Amino acid sequence: MAKIVECIPNFSEGRNQEVIDGLVATAKSISRVTLLDYSSDASHNRSVFTLVGDDEAIQEVAFQLVKYASEHIDMTKHEGEHPRMGATDVCPFVPIKDITTAECVDISKKVAERINRELGIPIFLYEDSATRPERQNLAKVRKGQFEGMPEKLLEDDWAPDYGDRKIHPTAGVTAVGARMPLVAFNVNLDTDNIEIANKIAKIIRGSGGGFKYCKAIGVMLDDRHIAQVSMNMVNFEKCSLYRTFETIRFEAKRYGVRIIGSEVIGLTPAKALIDVAEYYLQIEDFDYGKQVLENHLLG
Repeated sequence: MAKIVECIPNFSEGRNQEVIDGLVATAKSISRVTLLDYSSDASHNRSVFTLVGDDEAIQEVAFQLVKYASEHIDMTKHEGEHPRMGATDVCPFVPIKDITTAECVDISKKVAERINRELGIPIFLYEDSATRPERQNLAKVRKGQFEGMPEKLLEDDWAPDYGDRKIHPTAGVTAVGARMPLVAFNVNLDTDNIEIANKIAKIIRGSGGGFKYCKAIGVMLDDRHIAQVSMNMVNFEKCSLYRTFETIRFEAKRYGVRIIGSEVIGLTPAKALIDVAEYYLQIEDFDYGKQVLENHLLG
């Protein structure tokens, strides 16, 4: 039985439709790989792709996408709300079926080595692939962003895992790793004051003393004139979406601000949303494995 791996590369382009279309075409060009979803955000100036494939094909599509991005995205001209350090900012591999996290770590290292060898892009390994504890956290790896990376790579503790201590002049630096499924979850506020979103994000993220498995930043959605708390829930089983949602609601009240909506970017495990429904509906003794119809239909 084929080993199934998910890959969720994030590209620093959310405005140029021609480049986005090229990424889509590249994603669809490799056999034994399926493009499940992709979304682009102009304010973040970022696109997130979700692909699944067997363990060999997923490596090829990941490399080809990084190659296309390096040829068509110029980081010296990039502006956007989301932190970024490379044309392909991050490329994680997630075990889905008949494959272990350790095997995905091995895949991530093979892809990272090839990216550097053939494209000259320096690579940091992160999350479960990290070679040092401080490199597990993507926020720490990406700190300084594209503009600060030339100096960061010269620091004693920040030599790339693959490549020389210099960025690719237009494609920057890429983080590659293996991890469990995360949920990209954003909450929108009825204010255009970015400082409020920043203060709330600082309170809820793990590095600020909040939820250990939540990474959060405040961003401005210029097209809607509203501020957003943008989160990566890196372990939804240990930190549910409703927990951060309610904390944001609670903290926003002190500024006279309301939540006006939320969004999930890309695909999400069903259980992450079932947990939310179970909480708000106050369902007693709910059994996810037995009581969700699709679990029986899909085996």
